[in-house]
Amino acid sequence: MADLAAYLPENSFDDVAAYLQKYSVHLTIARRRASVLGDYRNAFHEQNHRISVNGNLNKYAFLITLLHELAHLLTFEQYKNQVAPHGKEWKNRYAQLLFIFLQKNIFPDDIAVALRSSLHNPSASTASEQALTRVLRQYDLPRQDIITVEQLNMNEYFMTLDKKIYQRKEKRRTRYLCIEATTQKPYLISGLCEVKKMQL
Repeated sequence: MADLAAYLPENSFDDVAAYLQKYSVHLTIARRRASVLGDYRNAFHEQNHRISVNGNLNKYAFLITLLHELAHLLTFEQYKNQVAPHGKEWKNRYAQLLFIFLQKNIFPDDIAVALRSSLHNPSASTASEQALTRVLRQYDLPRQDIITVEQLNMNEYFMTLDKKIYQRKEKRRTRYLCIEATTQKPYLISGLCEVKKMQL
């Protein structure tokens, strides 16, 4: 528990610890995962509830991801497996948790504004809430050579975290058409996807 405090914003540890202790949560601080920021597994037989959160997140993103997973736990406690993972029951629980923590003035104003705008219909993933993602990334430590797809110019090449190389094309609504260099297959990739610019 003492180690957890280093990953959380000020004035949030006591409330987070209370939830983890009340529901006997086994919390894992995971390595960076490209596909997920966090994960929840419900209690089963002799195992406790299990939550994992990526340890590379900034403190505000870490807390929001943890609240997302705690909302899954609270939804399971009430409904078991009788509701959709990100259905209205989960959305209500997540919105309630966000509201509680927003009242504690833990978040900077820009993050608080973005969170309040999502309270009426929280998203299944932080990454899909583009306004919130952009605000949260302002609090990340700078990483050399890492940019987003939307920062690239037309026809520039980039490498994704899974080492595939693409060429950025035009924007299609919220995503960008990108052509994989090896196969020439088209893909739609989020403008917020973090990549490394390549010179070919």
